[in-house]
Amino acid sequence: MSERRLSGRLSRWLLAGLGVAALLVVLDAAARYGAERWALGEVRAGAEAAALFRAAMLRSEIEKQRTLPVILAQDPDVRAALEERDPARLSALNAKLEALAAATRAGVIYVIDARGIAIAASNYRLPISFVGNDYAFRPYFTRSMAEGSFEHFALGTVSHKPGLYIASRIGAAAQPLGVVVAKAEFDDVEADWRRAADPTFVTDPRDIVLVTSVPDWRFRATVPVPAEQREAIRASLQFGDASLDLLPLRSEAGSGLVEWPQASGERVFVEASAPVPTIPWTLHVLEPVSATRQLARLAARLIALLVGLAAIGAATIWLIRRRRLEDERRQQASMRRELESRVGERTAELRDANDRLREEMEERRRAEAAARSAQDDLAQASKLALLGQIAASVAHEVNQPVAAIRTFADNGDRLIEAGRLDTARGNFATIASLTERIGAITSEMRAFARKSPAAIGPVALRPAIEGALLLVGHRLRQNAIDLVLDLPVEEVTVKAERWRLEQVLVNLLQNAIEALAGRDEARIRLTVRATAATVDLSVADNGSGLSQTVLDNLFVPFTTTKPDGLGLGLVISHDIVAEFGGTLAARNDGGAVFTLTLPRLA
Repeated sequence: MSERRLSGRLSRWLLAGLGVAALLVVLDAAARYGAERWALGEVRAGAEAAALFRAAMLRSEIEKQRTLPVILAQDPDVRAALEERDPARLSALNAKLEALAAATRAGVIYVIDARGIAIAASNYRLPISFVGNDYAFRPYFTRSMAEGSFEHFALGTVSHKPGLYIASRIGAAAQPLGVVVAKAEFDDVEADWRRAADPTFVTDPRDIVLVTSVPDWRFRATVPVPAEQREAIRASLQFGDASLDLLPLRSEAGSGLVEWPQASGERVFVEASAPVPTIPWTLHVLEPVSATRQLARLAARLIALLVGLAAIGAATIWLIRRRRLEDERRQQASMRRELESRVGERTAELRDANDRLREEMEERRRAEAAARSAQDDLAQASKLALLGQIAASVAHEVNQPVAAIRTFADNGDRLIEAGRLDTARGNFATIASLTERIGAITSEMRAFARKSPAAIGPVALRPAIEGALLLVGHRLRQNAIDLVLDLPVEEVTVKAERWRLEQVLVNLLQNAIEALAGRDEARIRLTVRATAATVDLSVADNGSGLSQTVLDNLFVPFTTTKPDGLGLGLVISHDIVAEFGGTLAARNDGGAVFTLTLPRLA
């Protein structure tokens, strides 16, 4: 009996062990598969990012050279050298091109005349100087002469170095003087690429490699080049006597991988490509996968082992925890009920706090509304006080036209009786003009006295100034004050409200008139200066100015220099201007100068 029990126990342990082994095998296979896919995805993402970055850098390198031919084609020194062929000019042009090539890191810059002969070059000092060489057969010369500009990648016939020839025609198409060419060489770019572990190369629309970090790949193709096209390329000497063979790369079917059998180290790569902006080239990056793949596999197998062990441990723990689960559930239910009770209490407290906060906010809104209303009433009271101060002068301003109307009316009656109808008509026309003047004065007073709405918008500055002067004009004449207006010819529009702006102007003019009372040769200058964003309006008098104490407290309530003044006019004016988004400032300059700055509107 004991032997059978022992045998059964051993069988169960054996089955459990086999189950664990099977689980670990399955997890290992799944981990290796997932790691392979993840590694390839990471490598592909890195290759695509590298391709985009290097394509942008290559474009930057090309763009640095593109401007040279365009600018030199307009250079008067280049044109003069082509037209005159003066040795001194040609020598100076050689030196100029040499300096430009050194500053811009161009391979070479040279000028070709209309026959295709190079007359000046940046490498004129070198044994491989281009000066005197015939380039009429080069496509970049013939196409630029015909089309204005052309770009052509080729192997140099003299330097035997590959590069991008960027050419631009000199002169008009009808009478071209020649072509200026800048050759962009990519030795530094290729050297940078060689320092990385990922082979990089650039192909043209025919899939021929032009620029590469692997020198043996230059002028080889990614796809077979047709025989007739191969012969035409060789005949053009674009790539010298290059074989145009295929690259030594082999694609693994269905895997998205590229193999380089001849490589001494890494042999398997992920290929990514990106177009090179502004030029019909494609940049390719081969990102090695072995290191990433091995690391991912190792990490995945370790994770699979840990997951398997964790699963075994979890199963054991689950059996133990199963017995405690009911107790925990009961405890959780009790804690949940207690938490719900606390949440309910806290929610009620927050609701009461929100209600109190809403009441406080409503009270604050009412207080702010009352404050705004009080401020508007104070401004209106100040306006009416100003109106009261100028009422007598306005009454005198109205009284004169009324007396004249009576005189002209009496004379008109007598003129009609005497049959002098034309003269009578003139009297009646004068009466109509005087009534219009009275109407303008009373209309301005009614508008000025009206409580202004709060709407702020575009206001023409000249009518506001004219309205203020209409109200204080008699006081100016009564006090023999000379008014000098310095206004711009064009109309200026500011951000304000018409009648409150007039209130500020009347207040400033009233203060200036009172400051000049009894003064000989009294003068007030009203100046407007406009900029693109603001308008400055200055009211300056030639009085005694303001003391430093008054200047320091000018916009503090109840600060005044008048025996019967309240010291609120300038405070209210300052607040009105601030509401417009402007400023009001004062200074002494041969008298008091008040400057009103307002936002200008188009």
